[in-house]
Amino acid sequence: MVGRIRRKAGLAEADARARRVDTAPATCALCARPLGTRVEWHHVIPRSEGGTDTVPLHPICHRAIHAAADNATLARAGTLDAIRDLASLSRFLRWIADKPADFHAPTRRRRDPLQ
Repeated sequence: MVGRIRRKAGLAEADARARRVDTAPATCALCARPLGTRVEWHHVIPRSEGGTDTVPLHPICHRAIHAAADNATLARAGTLDAIRDLASLSRFLRWIADKPADFHAPTRRRRDPLQ
């Protein structure tokens, strides 16, 4: 796509994203805390592995998922319940449980790649 057609396609994508935010649930799919002003959409099964379904998350929760597991691991897990069972994410979920909706902190990458 080039020129005008590409710009129109971009506008259509932005419109679709805006509609999706309006219909977002009130809670984060990972930690179940109320969503704040910023919402990020996460593919439960990565797009590179054939996934299409997305869920709303806090930005910090989204970054924690990607810091804890690579795309192949997320694809093997297949569900948010299985992702929550990862050791580093279960620690993260206990830590984040009492934080406010718009809380943000730097996300550390996992230290041990074999976790």
